[in-house]
Amino acid sequence: MATFLYKLGRLTFRRRRYVALIWVALLALAGFGAASASTAASSSFSIPGTEAQRAFDLLEQRFPGSNAEGATARVVFKAPEGEKVTDAENKGEITGIVKELQSGSDQVAGVADPFEAKAVSEDGSTAYISVSYKVNSMELTDETRDALEGAGKDAQSSGMKVEIGGDALQVMPHTGTAEIIGVAIAAVVLVITFGSLIAAGLPLVTALVGVGIGVSTITALASVMDLGSTTSILAMMIGLAVGIDYALFIVSRYRAELAEGREREEAAGRAVGTAGSAVVFAGLTVVIALAGLAVVNIPMLTKMGLAAAGTVSIAVLIALTLVPAALGFAGKRIMGRKARKAAEAENRPEAKPNMGTRWARFVLRKPVWVMLVGVLGLGIVAVPAASLEMGLPDDGAQPKSTTQRQAYDTLSDGFGPGFNGPLLVVVDAKNSSDPKAAADQVAKKVESLGVAAVVPPAFNKAGDAATITVIPKDRPSSHATEEVVHDIRDAGKDIEADTGAEVLVTGATAMNIDFSQKMNDALLPYLALVVGLAFLLLMLVFRSILVPLKAALGFLLSVVAALGAVVAVFQWGWLGSLFGVEQTGPIMSMMPIFMVGVVFGLAMDYEVFLVTRMREAYVHGESPGQAIVTGFKHGARVVTAAAVIMMAVFAGFIGSSEQMIKMIGFSLAIAVLFDAFVVRMAIVPAVLALLGRKAWWLPRWLDRALPNVDVEGEKLQKQLTDEPADAEGGGDGGERELVRV
Repeated sequence: MATFLYKLGRLTFRRRRYVALIWVALLALAGFGAASASTAASSSFSIPGTEAQRAFDLLEQRFPGSNAEGATARVVFKAPEGEKVTDAENKGEITGIVKELQSGSDQVAGVADPFEAKAVSEDGSTAYISVSYKVNSMELTDETRDALEGAGKDAQSSGMKVEIGGDALQVMPHTGTAEIIGVAIAAVVLVITFGSLIAAGLPLVTALVGVGIGVSTITALASVMDLGSTTSILAMMIGLAVGIDYALFIVSRYRAELAEGREREEAAGRAVGTAGSAVVFAGLTVVIALAGLAVVNIPMLTKMGLAAAGTVSIAVLIALTLVPAALGFAGKRIMGRKARKAAEAENRPEAKPNMGTRWARFVLRKPVWVMLVGVLGLGIVAVPAASLEMGLPDDGAQPKSTTQRQAYDTLSDGFGPGFNGPLLVVVDAKNSSDPKAAADQVAKKVESLGVAAVVPPAFNKAGDAATITVIPKDRPSSHATEEVVHDIRDAGKDIEADTGAEVLVTGATAMNIDFSQKMNDALLPYLALVVGLAFLLLMLVFRSILVPLKAALGFLLSVVAALGAVVAVFQWGWLGSLFGVEQTGPIMSMMPIFMVGVVFGLAMDYEVFLVTRMREAYVHGESPGQAIVTGFKHGARVVTAAAVIMMAVFAGFIGSSEQMIKMIGFSLAIAVLFDAFVVRMAIVPAVLALLGRKAWWLPRWLDRALPNVDVEGEKLQKQLTDEPADAEGGGDGGERELVRV
């Protein structure tokens, strides 16, 4: 592989104008496709194989036009102190708003008058209007949302408190500011790392080209392939991260080759042949991790993973072709004056060791202590992960300043917290001899389970199915509400045996519970698939059994530690005020799998780039200890820069007002911190130092069976040493020189 990539690097360097034109044309084509594509609707959300989904499907069949998956809203009214919502003036205001909402948008499916629907609290202080829509929240137009938000302004002027809850106001969070902050910090780190504006700008520009092509392609195909807006956000986040990383490693290796006195085209070829090989395998681990999301069997997650994996593949191709072409355009300016002097000094025998060299030598002197401190430290941080509770955030997790949170709290005060998450029990009485008696039996049984309220059964036109609304006593995301859902389902099995009527529990709360359970059940199979495939891949790269095993175990340690930190902050509330956490609660159910997929890919990036340089030095004759020092000498600075950039990109999302986005940003930033600086920079060299030559051991039969992909460029080095290579100086002249090796 190294030989092929070496030739590819030289070719793209030499034909840089054509390569650049091809990528610009692809960017323009993708941009045109995105601009001309029809606006995509929200990606449909379904959870195949769950009871809540079966109930939704049944509702669509038996209750046509019920809009089971449509958006909902609640306009909550609280009368001024000493008044009631039933007072003539207040009642008139509310009745007027009901009419205003009914005529406010053609997307409205129904509006329930609180005085007819008995949606008035016992003390008369609070009432709410229920609004249902024909489409889900992401398909609501701005006009519809404006009509909803404006409906209560007149009532507010009369003294009543009016707040709006429900998913109708839910919009995709805008993350542009976070991305700008992340890119700005990345630029600063790159300038510090390279000491050259050209060298710093090149990874940013090429990464943005790759992200532009990937996201534009997703936008162009969104309507056809039913891709939601979250798909492009994930692709942008991952694509930007790996795009900068991969270009950073190629540029860094190119500058190192130039510092050793090689001509520019030859340096580009060698950079792509060696660092490019690592890019290919690092990219493959990310693709495996993202494509592996398909094992969860949730269509939305599968599409998100595959789209992000496609963007990563583009980032790999960009690094192997556009980056060396851009290096050709950059000329000698890729190394600033200070950087050239530093490189020359570093390559002198008497040169002062850099920070990476000093750290590696320290680890070699104290490997047991470094390993113990690293493992015990992460182990302590991981302890809270044992108390992990998963769920999906509701309006109770919103900042207290938002109208959604105010509506949630007002409803809880007036009616009880369970009113924020009603359950919908669906009775399929098609096979029952007495559907009405069966539905009544279900209602009585549910009432005996200690819930706050049970609405009498409502039958469909055919009379073979009924719905029963159940109000639990506790808030939607509580453990008690989850127990109520399980109790109803358990009772439903006995009722089905007695009456032949099937009992299903659904609604947003039940859907969240089923989604969390599905995520929990899929976590171990997903881990086994991703880690197993990556183990095989890394065994190919490193020609070793113990190095991939150490890489996988180190990753698991950093992920569990990161989960522990997330639980401590967002579930227990430790340092919550520092990160803007206003309401503790269960951890978003997508978080563990999402974090495993993203962080695993990035962790393997750092592992591949750092350890392949060690492997390269070992293969070329250095002792195991000296190979570790060489790997850190050349790779520590670049891996550190890459990790800081990733942390900056992810940490930018912590400032979001959305609890979900805040949690994602924190978890990814802390996971990269643990994995890059504790696992890869401390535990990995300590373990390699203790293993010595055994680290690179591979049984002979397995060595013969595995194909030799030559990531460290051993065959390439031998070929370039034995045979004169054709090098056109700088790629601009036609003179031929022997390559100096």
